[in-house]
Amino acid sequence: MYDYLTDPRFAGIKRFDKKIWLSTPTMHGDEQKWVDEAILTNWVSTVGANLNEVEKLAAEYVGRQYAVGLSAGTAALHLAIKLAGEKLYGQPKVGHGTLEGRKVFASDMTFDATDNPIAYEGGEAVFIDTERDTWNMDPVALEKAFELYPEVRLIVVAHLYGTPGKIDEIRAVADKHGALIVEDAAESFGATYKGVQTGTFGDVSIISFNGNKIITGSAGGMILTDSKADADKVRKWSTQSREAAPWYQHEEMGYNYRMSNIIAGVIRGQFPYIETHIAQKKAIYERYKAGFAGLPVKMNPFDEANSNPNYWLSCLIIDEDAMCRQVRGEQKALYVSEPGKSCPTEILEAMAAFNAEGRPIWKPMHMQPIYRMNPYVTREGNGRAGSNAYIAGSKADVGSDIFERGLCLPSDNKMTPEQQDVVIDIIRRCFD
Repeated sequence: MYDYLTDPRFAGIKRFDKKIWLSTPTMHGDEQKWVDEAILTNWVSTVGANLNEVEKLAAEYVGRQYAVGLSAGTAALHLAIKLAGEKLYGQPKVGHGTLEGRKVFASDMTFDATDNPIAYEGGEAVFIDTERDTWNMDPVALEKAFELYPEVRLIVVAHLYGTPGKIDEIRAVADKHGALIVEDAAESFGATYKGVQTGTFGDVSIISFNGNKIITGSAGGMILTDSKADADKVRKWSTQSREAAPWYQHEEMGYNYRMSNIIAGVIRGQFPYIETHIAQKKAIYERYKAGFAGLPVKMNPFDEANSNPNYWLSCLIIDEDAMCRQVRGEQKALYVSEPGKSCPTEILEAMAAFNAEGRPIWKPMHMQPIYRMNPYVTREGNGRAGSNAYIAGSKADVGSDIFERGLCLPSDNKMTPEQQDVVIDIIRRCFD
């Protein structure tokens, strides 16, 4: 790797003694109280007061009737997609998924946990391209997908980096074609669209309490629904589908997905601080935006008229004409430094040299080796199946363009303004 510490452009910048992280848990002390109570009362498994309380808190905060605590956001997505598939196509035979052989429209630029459960249930994801206004699923591409695959009846949509997508437009397309929506609000817990919390817009929705989320239990997730029958079914599935018999009776497939009362205790202690964390994350976003004034970059966008993100991660995208030459393989990247220009590879390596963590933007699913042969739809129609290359200047394949030019910035809410100023300085000097 290039020696950024001796590069004259970075003269005078000292390496951070302690690493500046992308996003880490922020504990306040209340978490210990509820964990200790679980241990002292011996309620340490998948039942207990903490679990009951966090389900109640989450449902009330988001505005849904029911919340079901599960071991992870991925578990929640799996059961949400299984639930939607069963509603649409009925209960499958043992050994078969609810989506066996069926296509499902899915967000393309997201973490793979959003879309993997489609494959768990035997379905095939059709990836829908991204729009530039919020970096989320493009409703125009979604409508185009229904023209190409009119039989589809399920959409899995994520809100990227804490920013709500174009919810009204996506819902209108779904309703027009009689499709259900599974809403992945794992990254956007606490964000609102037209004053309403994300997590309310899906026929079934999920949130996550993973270690780097806006509030955390170190792990954990939840399904959110307004149907008691659906909540009860998910609870049953998540505890190995045990029937109400005096022995272990199983009449359908089950899973060991229930949240533990100890994890719930951590989440219970975090809940009072969600608005504090959002405010801290917003301040980080706004400091970056001000600090990058005059640079050929933009922050990750959102619909300022309708949305209030939770600002989970601050990201930037470099203007096309300010990109130095960069090429990415499957695991390595190369770039050529050019005066006045930079690229995500250079910025990420420079930050890492000074002990600050950034990340590339989520690599779109249609570019991933595991999904490279899946259908992919842009607003112009079928995308380039099997593609792994960004075509400069192309109006299609927006997600690949954002991946090529964008990156996630250190967004830890324990980062001081002084530390953030150094990160900003490092990035500015990459364009010298």
